[in-house]
Amino acid sequence: MVIGWHECISLPDLGLRDFAVKVDTGARTTALHAANIETFRKDGQDWVRFDPPRIGDHQPATYEGPVFAIRDITNTSGVPEPRIVIQTPLVIAGRKWKIDVSLADRGSMRFPLILGRRALRGHNIAVHPGRSYLVSTKPNY
Repeated sequence: MVIGWHECISLPDLGLRDFAVKVDTGARTTALHAANIETFRKDGQDWVRFDPPRIGDHQPATYEGPVFAIRDITNTSGVPEPRIVIQTPLVIAGRKWKIDVSLADRGSMRFPLILGRRALRGHNIAVHPGRSYLVSTKPNY
């Protein structure tokens, strides 16, 4: 499957459906805008609570789920910073699989999610660097 460098995806467990993302093969890890990030313990395990990004007029409910990892991830300035990583299903072009998603403040960025190359690896996907929305429709928001 060939996808564009902009596509619409869904992260159904986070209440995010058909929203525009930037596909960035230069980024190793997928990064999602998250506000009010809090960690807590539940049943002896580390969990995280955060507010997913508003998409158009839709504000998803606060998400709570287990922390998958805490990794040093290089930010847009090239500086490594520790980030909370969760695992969640991704849906693109009718296909679904689990990906790792780091939580970051992307409030000043155009796209609430950067889809990194680790999320695409092993799924027979190529990215067309000059085309957008090859497997989805550009949103109107």
